[in-house]
Amino acid sequence: MPDPVTLVRVPALSDAAEYAYAAVVAPSTRLVFTAGACPLDADGATVAPGDHAAQARQVMANLTTALAAAGAQLTDVVRTTVYVASSRQADLVTVWEVVRDAFGDHDPPSTLLGVTVLGYDDQLVEVEAVAAVRDQPTA
Repeated sequence: MPDPVTLVRVPALSDAAEYAYAAVVAPSTRLVFTAGACPLDADGATVAPGDHAAQARQVMANLTTALAAAGAQLTDVVRTTVYVASSRQADLVTVWEVVRDAFGDHDPPSTLLGVTVLGYDDQLVEVEAVAAVRDQPTA
């Protein structure tokens, strides 16, 4: 059975981007839309104030947990949007490296944005995702 997601490489576009430029979702798939994963612990406290990389690691752990609850995993992700509360490109790169490493060889299309502020006190990172999971036949 083929994968429900095909990541599209575009030879006519630069290969400097560390992600596919597009993704195609096969028929008979269920889409999973996540809220923005935040760097919160189980008690709702923001972890690692001031540390972009540590917050990105917590965000990716929380995203993985949310996807699992919906029957998906990181390799099912079709696209992400990564928000970083910073005007420094170096901070965006730091966060991107953590996000990219969490996905491993699966490199879905992504948008990386520097923003002024995020919703929780001391929050520096947020990642939202869309995943596609093949529907399981019903018995």
